[in-house]
Amino acid sequence: MRNKCAILFVLLVLSMLPSFQAASAAPEIQAPEEQNSTSKVASSHESLTLGELRRKYAETFKFRGPQVKQIALTFDDVPDPRFTPQVLDVLAKYHIKATFFVVGQRAVKHPGLVKRIYREGHLIGNHSYNHPLFKNRNLAYFKNQILRTEKIIYNLTGFRPKLIRPPYGEINEEQLRWVKSSGYKVINWNVDSKDWKGLNKEQVKNNILSAAGPGSIILQHAGGGVGADLSGTVQALPEVISTLRSQGYTFVDLSELLHIKGYK
Repeated sequence: MRNKCAILFVLLVLSMLPSFQAASAAPEIQAPEEQNSTSKVASSHESLTLGELRRKYAETFKFRGPQVKQIALTFDDVPDPRFTPQVLDVLAKYHIKATFFVVGQRAVKHPGLVKRIYREGHLIGNHSYNHPLFKNRNLAYFKNQILRTEKIIYNLTGFRPKLIRPPYGEINEEQLRWVKSSGYKVINWNVDSKDWKGLNKEQVKNNILSAAGPGSIILQHAGGGVGADLSGTVQALPEVISTLRSQGYTFVDLSELLHIKGYK
């Protein structure tokens, strides 16, 4: 009797095994469907790309000027006592007005250079307080960075910049909506010298001249981090200016190129 019960128990267990296997296999089959469903939900709420933001906020988010033979030279990450004076000397020699995007933290350390940029007739823009990546930050953080730097620049020049260049050119839609409602403009570029890589004179020059055209906004740097080498920019600048002038281009600051006010 005991053996018969044991046999019946084994048979009962074996008969149930397919059900256990089916149950444990079910999540493995459904998992890709659940993952796809999650991806679809995430993609429907994905942030707009920079290109999409430029199209949606065309009056606020600029990356080039009109198709006229004017070019705007712009220099980020200033002031920097190693490179900013050298760039200013070249611009003065060729009687060119450019646009400099100031980092607030650096302006506090080198206020005399900010005053020199302004005194020599160049346009000053806002490049945040300490150069963070904005796109994954909340609006309060963004506003603090912009308004803190604006106050520093105002204390040094008496003017509040209307032009903002977010570090790395990155910004999200919530931040851009605030920019628009507050009367600012975001200015990126369509020609990248890539000088921040420490490129030599010829490389910087070729990167600019191969891409420059009517209404171009050219990105260069006149300041950098520890160990930065922007000598390529300083050395290339005279030849870039001379070459483009020989092609009939004139150099203007961003307010003139874009027909907007530079200060609030």
